[in-house]
Parts: sequence; structure tokens; C-alpha cells
Amino acid sequence: MHYETRFCSHCGTPLALITQTEDSGDVQRLRCPACGWTHWNNPTPVLAAIVEVDGKVLLARNAAWPVKMFALITGFMEAGESPQEGIAREVKEETNLDVVSCSLVGAYEFLRMNQVIIAYHVVAEGQVRLSPELVDYRLFDLHELKCWPAGTGYALADWLRTRGHEPVFFTAEENAERRRGLDQPPAKD
Repeated sequence: MHYETRFCSHCGTPLALITQTEDSGDVQRLRCPACGWTHWNNPTPVLAAIVEVDGKVLLARNAAWPVKMFALITGFMEAGESPQEGIAREVKEETNLDVVSCSLVGAYEFLRMNQVIIAYHVVAEGQVRLSPELVDYRLFDLHELKCWPAGTGYALADWLRTRGHEPVFFTAEENAERRRGLDQPPAKD
């Protein structure tokens, strides 16, 4: 389901496209005609972790994803936490692993979802126990990893380069196969 903001979060009035002068000139945005509130539609920060356990990289499969699709651990920041605290929390919540070191890889656009991905490399330890959100995981040696052409895949590629590995990306056909069914509506029981 695609979510759109349609009503003012302050007074409940339906929003309208209204042009106002801003620092960059006249800009049309969803605004409240009653109280003047503006829906800025700023990108949401999302955290991603390249999780290294015993020298291998953990990729996980979300319960909503196709069988062949594995990716980085990701999640949203919570109010009051730093990005580093947030990624350590996400790794713990989703895998039960404890982060022992954390370093920034970079920031990546994910325009389709209106998100900015803040990616980290974390070294973690412990026994993997997946949250209900995840249904499978695999541990990969660096030379076994293939990157995907999206935000977290580019983060993985950048990190691999720092480790002396030239990244290999899925071909368009391979990527389509690993994503097959992802854009389909959920099956009805």
C-alpha cells in the first residue's frame, strides 16, 4: 500500500497544492489552507548495516521478500538516538547479535521510497536469532558477495572496495530473478 499525506497533521483539514515563496523562490507543496502547515515531504533517514560476523558478511531475507532475495540489515532511527546507537539496536533486534565496532560507510539515496540510507559496517558477535520480521540469513565470504543496483547494494559495493575487493553486481537478469514476485500483491489465503 502506498501512503500519501492528505490531511493536515495539526488541524485535520485536507491539504492542497499551494505555491508560496521560499528561500529558493516560488515552490508548490502540499500545504494546509486553514492553518498554513506545510508538508515538506523530506526523505526519511534509514539505517543499514553490513554485518560482519567471524569475517563473513550476514545478509538476511525479510518475510515479505522472494526466496532468493537477501540484503543488509536495515531499519528506521528512533527519536533520541544517534545513528550509531540506532544501527546497534537494529542489529540486536533483528539478529540478536551485539555490535562491537561500528564505522560509517556512506549515505545513499533511495528515491523510490523517499529515503536516505545511512550505511555502516559493523562487527558483531553472538548467536544469530532472527526476529519475526526475518525468515532466513546467510553468511558470505567477501568474494561470494554480489551487489544489487539500489542504495544498500551500492553501500556494500563501496565497503567491498575498502576491503580490496572489486564488487560484482548482479546482472539485470539475475537481479530481476532475485526480485521476482517482490512487486506482486500478497497472496490471498
